[in-house]
Amino acid sequence: MASFKLTISLENPSYEKHKFTVNSVRIVDSFSISLFPGCLHISGSCVSKPFCKVQPIKVSQLDTELLDTCDSNLVVDSVFESNDDVDSESVDSSRGNFDGNFRKGGFNVWKRFMGVKRVKKDSNLRSNLWKGVNKAKSGEKAMKTDRKDIMDRRLSDNKLALDFDISNLECDLSLKRCNGILKQLEHSNSDSKALSFFEWMRENGKLKKNLTAYNLIFRVLGRREDWDVAEDMIREIADSGCEIEYQIFNTLIYACYKRGLVDLGAKWFNRMFEHGVRPNIATFGMLMSLYQKGWRVEEAEFAFSKMRELNIVCHSAYSATITIYTRMGLYDKAEDVISLLRADKVTLNLENWLVMLNAYSQQGKLDDAERVLLSMQNAGFTPNIIAYNTLITGYGKVSNMNAADRLFHDLENVGLKPDETTYRSMIEGWGRTNNYKEAKRFYMELKRLELMPNSSNLFTMINLQAKHQDEEGILRTIDDMMMIGCQKSSVLGIILQAYEKAERIAKVPHILKGSLYDHILQNQTSCSILVMAYVKNCLISDALKVLKEKQWQDSLSEDNLYHLLICSCKELGHLENAKKIFDFMPKSDDKPNLYIICTMIDIFSTMSQFSEAESLYIKLRKSGISLDMITFSVVVRMYVKSGCLEKACIVLDVMDKQTNIVPDVYLLRDMFRIYQQCGMLDKLQGLYYKTLKSGIIWDQELYNCVLNCCARALPVDELSKVLDEMLRHGFAPNTVTFNVMLDVYGKSGLFKRARKVFWMAKKRGLIDAISYNTMIAAYGQHKDLKNMSSTVKKMQFNGFSVSLEAYNCMLDAYGKEGEMEKFRNVLQRMKESSCVSDSYTYNIMINIYGEQGWIEEVSGILMELKQFALGLDLCGYNTLIKAYGIAGMVEEAVALVKEMRENGIKPDRITYYNLINALQKNDMFLEAVKWSLWMKQTGLSN
Repeated sequence: MASFKLTISLENPSYEKHKFTVNSVRIVDSFSISLFPGCLHISGSCVSKPFCKVQPIKVSQLDTELLDTCDSNLVVDSVFESNDDVDSESVDSSRGNFDGNFRKGGFNVWKRFMGVKRVKKDSNLRSNLWKGVNKAKSGEKAMKTDRKDIMDRRLSDNKLALDFDISNLECDLSLKRCNGILKQLEHSNSDSKALSFFEWMRENGKLKKNLTAYNLIFRVLGRREDWDVAEDMIREIADSGCEIEYQIFNTLIYACYKRGLVDLGAKWFNRMFEHGVRPNIATFGMLMSLYQKGWRVEEAEFAFSKMRELNIVCHSAYSATITIYTRMGLYDKAEDVISLLRADKVTLNLENWLVMLNAYSQQGKLDDAERVLLSMQNAGFTPNIIAYNTLITGYGKVSNMNAADRLFHDLENVGLKPDETTYRSMIEGWGRTNNYKEAKRFYMELKRLELMPNSSNLFTMINLQAKHQDEEGILRTIDDMMMIGCQKSSVLGIILQAYEKAERIAKVPHILKGSLYDHILQNQTSCSILVMAYVKNCLISDALKVLKEKQWQDSLSEDNLYHLLICSCKELGHLENAKKIFDFMPKSDDKPNLYIICTMIDIFSTMSQFSEAESLYIKLRKSGISLDMITFSVVVRMYVKSGCLEKACIVLDVMDKQTNIVPDVYLLRDMFRIYQQCGMLDKLQGLYYKTLKSGIIWDQELYNCVLNCCARALPVDELSKVLDEMLRHGFAPNTVTFNVMLDVYGKSGLFKRARKVFWMAKKRGLIDAISYNTMIAAYGQHKDLKNMSSTVKKMQFNGFSVSLEAYNCMLDAYGKEGEMEKFRNVLQRMKESSCVSDSYTYNIMINIYGEQGWIEEVSGILMELKQFALGLDLCGYNTLIKAYGIAGMVEEAVALVKEMRENGIKPDRITYYNLINALQKNDMFLEAVKWSLWMKQTGLSN
């Protein structure tokens, strides 16, 4: 609450009937309070007399409505009430009272003589006796009066809080005197003493229906933010049967308003209605101003609706609601409140006019704003610079600077002078229209008038100067920013942003001079910002120059900066620049930075410079630094990309020995693929079960990867379990996964499962030619020629051409079953469809013709191969050796082994098995034994 200091003078000792008045005035910065009552003690009697004349004082106005006379208790209360402040006991000392009619509690001397033997009356004795009695009574009253006089002097001299001692208080203090003491303690900010005295009042029964005391203590609780005690005290007042008044809640809401406690203010507002208390204008004024501070829309709407329900007109509430809506961009609602101003027939004050003007200006309705300005002047309000500034700002936002310039020149005609805000708005408006000439003119005029530009003006000017290539102007603007105290780091940020926007960042090194550049070299943050900007815009030489000249020393921060620069180059694709930065940075051979080395390995891998990447990895290994999971992942991918799968497996083995490394889902997928390509089925199986136990969350990619890579490493039932779990979690297998599962089920003869997977893939639209080929091969492998033929027809029916792989499968199946007629029909269909045979086709034909002993057909195939300049591969040679053996052409079979070696094809175990079988079938056992012994010596027999 507002506090004030009273000045007491004794220039008017005459008796006046004391009073308390409030001079209500129009809303200005303060209002006056006059006349303060006092009392004067004379000869033990208390005569109520105003003895002082108080000078008017000023109390700061709330940002809300002025309280009316009946609400003045919210702001200030007089120390004493208008009645006498002490007990009304008067003693008439001019005569004695001998008839025994003394007041209650008085001194009755006759009781001392009851029952005493009556003696002869002595008038002198009696007279002396009564003199003694009156003297005792006078002493008792004088002592009591002295204590009251001391208390009165302390109250009037504001010294009560300094030497207040609750133990010296008498229980018979009047209610009004107690309230006076409590008020003095509250005004002196002696919160602990005020609370102690309030508790004393409670114990001595001074709080019954004493709302004045409660209101005073609520001020103390509000200062202390002791809201729980305040809540209990309100409940205490309600339980006592005392009617709660709005002043109590206003006191608490005011405390919340001063501290910006929006939620608590809303809480006390709701409590008013719970206790049936009607708010007044001051309540809504404070509350709406509080909501405006926090930009709370819902709470403001509720309070505003309650105000209108109660038919209370609070001008500042209307203004606050419009302002909140305007700030939050709720322009339609703001206009609705403006309509309510008219509907409620509110006599608008200056603030109402200004917020209406701002609401229209902010949303670009400048015609409506102009009409508001005209109506405001017609209503008798003199031209206001705030109103004109609002309009000028509005026109600047919509880039209508002709209208803004017109208003600017109209200021002189209406008797107004442009102020700091006017020039600032004009600078912003011209800057928005990219008119550097006009913006500069107003900026120079602002400086000439010794007015202060704001940060937005400086930002606008630097952007215009950077765009219009006025480097000299930028230097002057930088000096202005330094002069008004802008942080040098902020100045640097604005310069970089302006030149990046103008795409002229290369000019920045010529701008940064003097103290600003010295600050950059000394300040770690500013140095990092500048270097990052240079690197981002490929100014590597300038960046390295700054790094070379920097004056701050922090090895850890320096490493982090270099790492950030290298990563930035990597993300931007400037890999050569990253290499330059890496070469420039100081090296530490003993303890290289793990993160920088890891990033550079990745960069060298991307640049296909695998030797440099590998040398960095070896350097890390020699340093003894424990590698983390990311580093292992980067190194593994480096070796995979370079085609060195064996080295990748070695890295994985090293990683497996570090028990603290837990591969993430990405590294796990790489590991599955590497082991699959290397044919390490045991590794695949072990990795699969290790992944199950790791507790890692499987995603769709991991499911697909496991099914694709582990098809040959895991049992069929385990693969089915993984597929079912994948589908149960809502993940979708891809086409490759479906084809892999078709192959697994087909080779296992599980055609029911295979057809189910095929149907599922077809339903999802993931069937391709490979899916049909897989099914055809599975049926052919298991000699189910009927389903094989049916599948081929379905393949053609569904728009797929019969592929070479399908033809090969049919040739192999029909040939092995001895159905040579169908075999020839397939060959004829291949010729008709212009399907070119591959080495696998020729190998099948050689094998089938060899099995049938059709050497002439085999020779024809060999001639066809020579015609098309196609040589035999390992499988072809093996098949031909087998065919020669069946045909009894042993010498030709032995010659083929020599031919293989001459053609650079290394014979394998199958080659020698076929040759030995050919020798045995033709009774050449000795030669067969020799070849067998030779196989054992070379280790091919195992």
